[in-house]
Amino acid sequence: MTVKKRSVASSAAASRRQIPAFVSKFVISLLIIFCFVAFCGLFSQFKLQSSSLPTGFYFDDFRLHDYYNPVKKIAFLFLVRDNLPLDFLWHNFFKNADPENFTIYIHSKPGFVFDESVTRSVFFYNRQLENSVEVGWGKPTMIEAEKLLFKAALDDPSNQIFVLLSDSCVPLYDFSHIYTYLMSSPRSFVDGFIDFKENRYNPEMSPDIPEDKWRKGSQWITLARKHAEMVAYDHVVFPIFEKHCKRRPLLDLSRGNESLKEQQQHNCIPDEHYVPTLLSMRGVEDELERRTLTYSLWNQSTETMNTQAWHPVTFGYASASQKHIQDIKDIDHIYFESENRTEWCGTKSSSGSCYLFARKFSRGAAMRLLTNGVVGPYDPNTMFQDLT
Repeated sequence: MTVKKRSVASSAAASRRQIPAFVSKFVISLLIIFCFVAFCGLFSQFKLQSSSLPTGFYFDDFRLHDYYNPVKKIAFLFLVRDNLPLDFLWHNFFKNADPENFTIYIHSKPGFVFDESVTRSVFFYNRQLENSVEVGWGKPTMIEAEKLLFKAALDDPSNQIFVLLSDSCVPLYDFSHIYTYLMSSPRSFVDGFIDFKENRYNPEMSPDIPEDKWRKGSQWITLARKHAEMVAYDHVVFPIFEKHCKRRPLLDLSRGNESLKEQQQHNCIPDEHYVPTLLSMRGVEDELERRTLTYSLWNQSTETMNTQAWHPVTFGYASASQKHIQDIKDIDHIYFESENRTEWCGTKSSSGSCYLFARKFSRGAAMRLLTNGVVGPYDPNTMFQDLT
């Protein structure tokens, strides 16, 4: 009898020892299910917030990025015809920088490869996009190329600032100054203003692009990551530009009256309107410094048929003197006549200077900047030494 009681007692004790293990597994399972449901809820909320964006804006490639990455880089986006004629100046600029603080992307003509046969700078080796398109001046393909550059650079979550540059652009300061200037401001630098003179808005764009959202500005922009995503992943405004924003053919007197008639056509330069108009439609103009960081000196001809007025002046060796460069650096405000608006320049850490870059510079002018130490210390004997 005693043995039986002991056996029953032992079984009860064993059962009590087994219960906590079962309960533990059950509780762990519940926690896993709870976490999964919570994650699904957060994801659904994110999708709901995304769906509340203005009608017609789709970000089908939008991804969550690690905005808390301690490494913050500037992505330099070069939009070029083929090679980079001022690669020697940019090489010295990047050589005096921490390679952890920048990335480089190049859009060139399809099939063009940046290797030792076209550039002596290792910074540009194989930095070309593989999906580049043929670009025509004043055509929507210019915007398409820009979007490809932004999209490629957005793949790196460390890229927080995106600077669009041409093959004739030069830096006016060393890397440290430019990095500090850009990282000290959360805002994008987009030249955008209301233009009442040129009548480039095409009524065919309405109602998709309202006329009161139409803006004009410099193509050479500097974007924070949030705004770069808006440009890269826009699939609504861009098709409208492709259809209704086209450059009027240049005057060709050899074609007589036919060319004169063409001058009556509606004229629209897509790359001068797309980004400022898109960001205006997105309602983020209050997040922008409405000015460009790239200085250009435009031909001031007032002759309507003078095609030279369509392009900025090219700086030669003589016009790249230290005094002339300093005069550009000393510009501390920009006046927009059409809006009677003055933009005063500078950031929290750097007041006064409006411009970090300039264009269009010849090779001779760029060489003068290099030898004058504008972008950093210069030693011709070690300039292209292997940096690996």
